[in-house]
Amino acid sequence: MRWKTRLTDLLGCKYPIMQGGLSGIGTWEFAAAVSEAGAEGCLTAACSRTPDRLREDIRKLRNATNNPFAVNITIGMCPHIDEMLEVCIEEKVHCIETAVFNPEKYVRRIKDSGAVWIHKAATIDHIRRAEAMGADAVVLVGLDGYGFKNIRQLPTFTAIAWARRQIRVPLVAAGGVGDSRTMLAAMMAGADGVYIGSGLMATKECPISEKIKENMVKATPDHPDLIRELVAPPKPEDYREIMELRDKMPFEKWIPALEKVMLKHHDWKDVDPMWEMAEKLKDDRAADAVTSLGARPKGPFSFSCGYIDRVVTVKEFIENMVRGAEEIMEELAREWQLGRPAG
Repeated sequence: MRWKTRLTDLLGCKYPIMQGGLSGIGTWEFAAAVSEAGAEGCLTAACSRTPDRLREDIRKLRNATNNPFAVNITIGMCPHIDEMLEVCIEEKVHCIETAVFNPEKYVRRIKDSGAVWIHKAATIDHIRRAEAMGADAVVLVGLDGYGFKNIRQLPTFTAIAWARRQIRVPLVAAGGVGDSRTMLAAMMAGADGVYIGSGLMATKECPISEKIKENMVKATPDHPDLIRELVAPPKPEDYREIMELRDKMPFEKWIPALEKVMLKHHDWKDVDPMWEMAEKLKDDRAADAVTSLGARPKGPFSFSCGYIDRVVTVKEFIENMVRGAEEIMEELAREWQLGRPAG
């Protein structure tokens, strides 16, 4: 079937699937594999470290695929943001994605460049503000996902269903989406497409430790430590302390420290900039040092671990998700047709 949603129309991709920013592992090679599979690949600017390297990576990505891709600039987690953004504009990147913090400082430059601007946030209030600023689409991350959290964040499907009542621009669901059923569920709840981070990490092309991929296969979403890490509120005393440090720490350290507080990690005071922390994900030996709560298999992944039973290629992952969704829709269409009353 042909997948046509407001998101595919906006981005020009075959399927309404976006690759997550994935902190320091969204390399151009990984993004190219995702774009070639028909989804929207995403090059994370922080992976490039410098503006010159980002320019090289954008050009390499263009040479590797004719399909659309985005560049992610996560505020507070990307070095040299102003210069990185300028490179994106000069290279005429079709889609620029901002995330985590208030993007107001950068909006006019993005809009004036003519690029599609997508903002990702964890609360409905934040995506409403982005829409008011002129965002062409928004990504709403629910509690089911890993990464940056907010004390007003809702579970993914509650968030999407509620946001659909309030948001007019294309809405993308993130947080625990990792297979055909969760993709369709998110779209039935009101999303125009889905945004996948953890699920795509368990692919052969993803540049993370094989040990973390193995842990994703072993993990289950009902592990008490994973539930606490993703869903429970932060310790009140830690939250108060990190908020008091807002103007006393370098911003690029305060942001990842806040993320660790929200994930209930005990080592939040000993934090490096996100682009340096992400290097730990790439080496099998360093992967043992990745913070996770309790005894659950280590790794920064979401509840979507419940849908990962083996490591496959990006192409296989996307094709399996799309084919499975199409089969489910065909099956339901037959069942509903049979179940209709005569006349």
